Parts: sequence; C-alpha cells; structure tokens
Amino acid sequence: MNRPKLDPAMRQAVRKAQVDEETGALLYGYLATRQKDEQNRKLFEQMAADEKKSTRRFGRAYPAKSWKPSRWRLMILKLLSILLGFTFVVKRMQKDERLGQARYEQMKQTLPQAARMLEDERAHEKELYGMLDEERLHYVGSMVLGLNDALVELTGAIAGVTFALANTRLVAMTGIITGISATLSMAASNYLAERADGNSTAFKSSLYTGAAYLITVALLVLPYLLFPTGMYVAAFAVMITTVLLIILFFNYYLSVAKEEPFLRHFLEMALISLSVAVISFVIGIVAKNVLGIDAL
Repeated sequence: MNRPKLDPAMRQAVRKAQVDEETGALLYGYLATRQKDEQNRKLFEQMAADEKKSTRRFGRAYPAKSWKPSRWRLMILKLLSILLGFTFVVKRMQKDERLGQARYEQMKQTLPQAARMLEDERAHEKELYGMLDEERLHYVGSMVLGLNDALVELTGAIAGVTFALANTRLVAMTGIITGISATLSMAASNYLAERADGNSTAFKSSLYTGAAYLITVALLVLPYLLFPTGMYVAAFAVMITTVLLIILFFNYYLSVAKEEPFLRHFLEMALISLSVAVISFVIGIVAKNVLGIDAL
C-alpha cells in the first residue's frame, strides 16, 4: 500500500487520533459496565465497539510505533465519570478529540480518507451520546437553585458578620447555624414547590437542592475553622476566593455537560455573589458601630 509521506506535525496528529480512538474504546467499555439503565449500557457498548473498529482501521492504514493510551489519563477519566457523571466525561473527550481547524484542513488535503473517516465517526458518536440519559442532569435546575442561593445568602451573611464579630470561631458558628437552617428551609421549599407543580420526583429534586446548598455551606465556612481566631481577614479572603472557584467550577461543568455558554454565566453569578458580599459587609460594619457591639 502506497501511503503519503507525513511530516512530523501530521504524524503527531495521526498518532493523537489513534490514541483518542483507543482511549474512547476502553473508557466506553468501562462506562458500559457501570450502567444500570439498559439503553445506556447498550449505547456505550456500541460506542466502544465503534471506537475499537476505528482503531483497527486507523492502525492498518497509518501504523505507528506506539499509540497506546495513557494509563493515567484513562484513570483520571474514569474517576471523573464517577465524580461528575458520564455525560461530562464523554463531552469532555469529544472536545479533546477535535483537531484544530488548521490541522484538520491539512489532514483533509494530505489524508482525505482519514479525514472523512474521522468526520463520519465524530458525527455518528455525537448522535449516539445525544441518546444517553443521565439522571443527575435532570436535576441541574435543582442544583443551580441550591448552589446559587447558598452562594448569595451565605456569602452575604458571612461577609456581614466577619468584621462585625472579628472572630473566626464566632463567624464559623454563625455560618454553620445559618447554613444548616437555610439548607433545610431551601430543601423543604423546593419539595413543596415541586409537589405543587405535580412533579413525581419532588423529593429527589429537594435532595439535590439541599445537597448543593449544604456542600456550599461547608466550603464557605471551612476557612474560618482552619484559621486562628484573630485571622478573620485572611479567612474572609480565602472564603471569597472559594466562592469564585465554586462558581468557576460549576459553570465549567455546565458548559461541558449542558453545552451552555461559560463566560456569561460565570460573570453573572460572580457579580451577584460579590455584590451581595460588599453590601452585607457595609451593613455589618454600620450595624456594629450603631449598636456599639464589641465581640473581642
């Protein structure tokens, strides 16, 4: 078989495509074994078989010395599928597998058969993963409700009492009491609202809302438990940084799993949370001075 001579950059692109195909085959096979839903299991088995077939075809046409996937990358992808769900991992892989536009145009000229094969397989795979059904994505709205409310309410409350109380332990106690009470209130309100709308999964929806709220509370209070009593300014700085990291991570997750715009949602949530924190901070200082409270 006469094969076109490949330059180093194109050889690397072909090798990457081969590695991606093999990684996909192993990952989808693993995900198939974890599915309780029969349709999801069959879809992953089909995706794994398709990737394996592509690997063999690619390997015969464009052999490489070494195109085995990284064990570490595969391990990380498996761990992410447990923590963040299979939808996130599958769509993240799809983004990783896409060649840069310039490199893809070059491949179409140098290796038209390989380019067509990749294009057809990506389209087929996108059609298949569009049929996958992951339970947690049905409750993204509930998670957003719990997360967003906790960020706004707790960030404001903690910012308001940090400089008023000037004591990390007192702030932590306030945050824990406020946070747990608000978690129960938010979960109950979500349950009642969903029941009123006739949602048969109202209880599970409220659990997702409560869990998102409680996890956020724990992360925001943690700096005040770790820092010494007098280092409330440092604890406050870490708390604000944590808020931004939570917003960053959650919006990145949504941008991949739900294919929603990242930057706009991130800036919107960050602006709201930080604005509430600033307003609450001012209220806390004013209240301390007006009431003449000294917690030291």
